[in-house]
Amino acid sequence: MRFVANSTRSDVSHSQPDHHWFPGFLAPPVTTEMMAAICRDTPWRHDTITLFGQTHDVPRLTALMGDEGVTYRYSRITMEAIAWSAPVAELRRGVEEKSETRFNSVLLNWYRDGRDSNGWHADDEPELGEEPVIASLSLGVTRTMRFRRRDGEATFAIDLADGDVLVMYGDSQRDWLHTVAKSTRVTRDRLNLTFRLMGPRSNDAAPTTPSRRQ
Repeated sequence: MRFVANSTRSDVSHSQPDHHWFPGFLAPPVTTEMMAAICRDTPWRHDTITLFGQTHDVPRLTALMGDEGVTYRYSRITMEAIAWSAPVAELRRGVEEKSETRFNSVLLNWYRDGRDSNGWHADDEPELGEEPVIASLSLGVTRTMRFRRRDGEATFAIDLADGDVLVMYGDSQRDWLHTVAKSTRVTRDRLNLTFRLMGPRSNDAAPTTPSRRQ
């Protein structure tokens, strides 16, 4: 599989989260083939989430793949990692090489159309560490990822297209929240793979900021 080396690194500043963007990291027709195989063969979950006393369906399908024993918890949802599939393991190797980071798991989100979304949140669960490196690979239709500083002093947005990789570093989870909002203009699906390195969580640990993702 051929990965491209084009990239744009943000200036580490108050106005943008610390990130590294690889546009077109993976090109068609490989993106189309990979997306079709992963969407077809992954045992997807459709969880529910309770916010402010009301229970809702999570507006996307999810799965967690990873090394043996990896567990991920967010918004009172617990996910036990299933074994890496061959296509996802191949993508991990390419993303690890470009990001120069080792990952032991990947959270997959399948946005079936513009009605699926991911609310404002930070990936700041204790098992991810204080300043995690998270690499997000997009396959399928372009969706806009929006960021806002927790102090409200800055916003930032990036359109993530088919084959793009966004690597988030440093302050991107500590000082920023991010979202993929609903869009009536989006009629096709998008597959998002967020590669992570997760460690153990102590029984009494809690996220640094309560997650409001849905």
